[in-house]
Amino acid sequence: MSSKLEYTGLTEAEVLKSREKYGENVLTPPARTPMWKLFLEKFSDPIIRILLVALLLSIAVSVYHVATGEAGASALFEPAGIALAILLATVVGFLFEMSAAKKFDILNQVNDDLPVKVVRGGHIVEIPKREVVVGDIVMLNAGDEIPADGILLSAVSVQVNESSLTGEPMATKTTVEADFDKDATYPSNAVMNGSTMLGGYGVMQVTQVGDATEYGKVYTGSQIENNTQTPLDKQLNTLASFITKASYVIAAIIFVARTVIYLTDHPVLDWLSFGSYLLSTAMIAVTVIVVAVPEGLPMSVTLSLAMSMKRMLANNNLVRKMHACETMGAATVICTDKTGTLTQNQMRVNTADFSYAPDSNVKEIIAEGIAANSTAHLDEGANGVKVLGNPTEGALLLWLADQGVDYAELRNRAHVVEQLTFSTERKYMATVVDSPLLNHRVVYVKGAPEYVMNFCSQMVTAQGLVPMESSRPAVEAKLLQYQNQAMRTLGFAYALVGPDEPYFIAGHLSPHIRLTFLGVTAIADPVRKEVPEAVAECLNAGIKVKIVTGDTPATAREIARQISLWKPEDGDRNIITGTEFANLSDKELLERIPDLKVIARARPMDKERLVKLLQSQDEVVAVTGDGTNDAPALNAAQVGLSMGDGTSVAKEASDITIIDNSFGSITKAVLWGRSLYRNIQKFILFQMTINVAACLIVLLGAFLGTESPLTVTQMLWVNLIMDTFAALALASLPPDERVMRDKPRHLNDNIVTRAMGKGILGTGIAFVLLLFGLLQYFKHVDVTSIAQFDLGLFLSNFFNFSPVHEGLTRYELTLFFSIFVFLQFWNMFNAKAFGNVQSAFSRLNTCKGFLWVTLIILAGQILIVSVGGALFSVTPLQLMDWVYIFAATSIVLWIGEIYRLIRRIVA
Repeated sequence: MSSKLEYTGLTEAEVLKSREKYGENVLTPPARTPMWKLFLEKFSDPIIRILLVALLLSIAVSVYHVATGEAGASALFEPAGIALAILLATVVGFLFEMSAAKKFDILNQVNDDLPVKVVRGGHIVEIPKREVVVGDIVMLNAGDEIPADGILLSAVSVQVNESSLTGEPMATKTTVEADFDKDATYPSNAVMNGSTMLGGYGVMQVTQVGDATEYGKVYTGSQIENNTQTPLDKQLNTLASFITKASYVIAAIIFVARTVIYLTDHPVLDWLSFGSYLLSTAMIAVTVIVVAVPEGLPMSVTLSLAMSMKRMLANNNLVRKMHACETMGAATVICTDKTGTLTQNQMRVNTADFSYAPDSNVKEIIAEGIAANSTAHLDEGANGVKVLGNPTEGALLLWLADQGVDYAELRNRAHVVEQLTFSTERKYMATVVDSPLLNHRVVYVKGAPEYVMNFCSQMVTAQGLVPMESSRPAVEAKLLQYQNQAMRTLGFAYALVGPDEPYFIAGHLSPHIRLTFLGVTAIADPVRKEVPEAVAECLNAGIKVKIVTGDTPATAREIARQISLWKPEDGDRNIITGTEFANLSDKELLERIPDLKVIARARPMDKERLVKLLQSQDEVVAVTGDGTNDAPALNAAQVGLSMGDGTSVAKEASDITIIDNSFGSITKAVLWGRSLYRNIQKFILFQMTINVAACLIVLLGAFLGTESPLTVTQMLWVNLIMDTFAALALASLPPDERVMRDKPRHLNDNIVTRAMGKGILGTGIAFVLLLFGLLQYFKHVDVTSIAQFDLGLFLSNFFNFSPVHEGLTRYELTLFFSIFVFLQFWNMFNAKAFGNVQSAFSRLNTCKGFLWVTLIILAGQILIVSVGGALFSVTPLQLMDWVYIFAATSIVLWIGEIYRLIRRIVA
């Protein structure tokens, strides 16, 4: 090891000066958002904000009614109910996200005390990683983690695992400029912090430490606050704005119209009376604003998201940020890493091309050669088999294990006499062993087949030994086939040698040794089994998939072909390298991006730039990845999905972690997201129908001079408690596979579609007409039993506005309240069927949560009427009253069923 002393290294004074100038070799930890701030962020929800305004207005109305003596303390129930709705929606969401945070391991734990060998003052010393400074000379050996960015001063057979930065599981490094890889992501003489030495040894000089390293830049980029607005946030903002404007317009109409009516009826003003009238009118206008607000909507959204978080966890999707559940369903583009996401991130033998006679011992010779002529090991831990050392050699050992061969036993029995490790100059590895199998000294060689064949005079085939010269064309044809599929090929050979002859001369195989060629293997990082089907599902769902990887263009293109993303007609327009990508302007890229399927040799900031350019085109971007190099893009995307065995930096930057590393789980996340969005739409359809009906009832009452037949406590039951149960029912609906046939919605689409708008207005107006007719009927007909209902009297009294001397009886008000609730109850079934033409009764066996909630609503209404008494202004009803109400109001469902049946027939 005397060569290490050729370097003097830094003096203590130089170390201090360097640390002062460039800083310590540590990464700045991310600033954690305080819990109180995380909770307050929940109040930024657009519907929560409008609810807060409604709460203030409701308090004002309640205080007015109590102060004027028009109502007692019960008038405070409504503001209390709105406050409860706000707290429930915010607290539930906060608690679920905190729960997910606890399940999610605290990430980015950097081992700053890892020992590093450096040269200081002419001596080799061992220091903690954090004490490495710019200018230090670091000694690197196989298995070492590279502590900082630097330039190699010397390198012997150096291979590093750069997969965490570039996706490249094995990159060859050298100081020989002629051997530099011009297409490499990082220079061939540069080694980067976060990489690992796979083989060889070298000496590096540190050029960057801490945050200034490539790893540090990516780490810092992953912490930049992502203020990208989610599609749901944007749509709820639009809805909140519409509700606010619509309620203000209606309130203004009421105020102006009632004022005009008063002035018309009172040509001579009594200012005291007029002032009281104006105040009363203002309270009615404010009531409209309060009634228009969908109190249950935040709870519905929160419950839907929370339940989806829980269910997605059962499907191996750990959701850290609640809105990511739904946003995944809006994704229009998925930018995916290759290594560890599409592939297994473990090199495996794809094809072992060996031909030999069944009765020969060639099979055993191959096994012994692979076991002995290798420096890799397999670690068989509780979490599966892990390769220690060169991944390509590990693939061979895994292949032996698949054949039921214990490589360790073979290696221990074959005594190693001499060994040449693999180098870029030699292109092969050779080991001389005393073979117990052949009872002879043997040299085993493996390496680039075209080089190994140069040393061979014959080849083993099924027909016996044949001259290498005649067999070589067939072998080269197969090699070309494997290389066209972006697989790495290795050739194997052996020779019997004498005990005293020279095996190696000047670092090469002795020229007099003529080898026997055994065959070749084709090695690749295999595509995960579920990926092709999952990618096909995404493409069929209208989601574009783009592979963004640090690997070579040939490998990336081949992986794209294997997952059916790359088609025969695709060409240069559909693939680009990171260097070409970086050289194009944003304008040029925006023209090119729609056609791009593969970006090879991509650097971390290339991925982030791609995401932002896509977002500028109103695309909703999901990024998948497992490496540190993916972190900036994961953070910039609307949804970042990291893999369960990915780097801690990638996980920290992501919104969802795919625990089982399965790309198939991503399609499940899309399914859940789209189904969740559909469920939220269903609740909006249900909730807004109630709000439209309530607003119109208040509006009619304002002009007809009648008070609302529903008390504050009754409206509290309908607008808060019942809506919460309905939110639970509709949020609990299982995902519907049919949503994957739809194309992604546009980022600027309204959450209330035209079909929903027609349904809300049509159903709301129909309910109001029916309820108004009931009021007119109850005013002019003394109802003592619902069985006495007369349709003729109902129709004849509809427009009977003659004054009524007596108000409605408690029994009539109870009937009105129950009919109002049951109309909404049956409309909930219609809301369940929204989005398809199937019956509301379809798939009820998979909707147990929905069924339980409907039973709770039924039981709750019967209980309130039976025991609510003065609190709810109700009186108990007879059993037959319930039967009649239940049956009569079910017409809402049957009309919906007939409509859906007609649509199915027409379709």
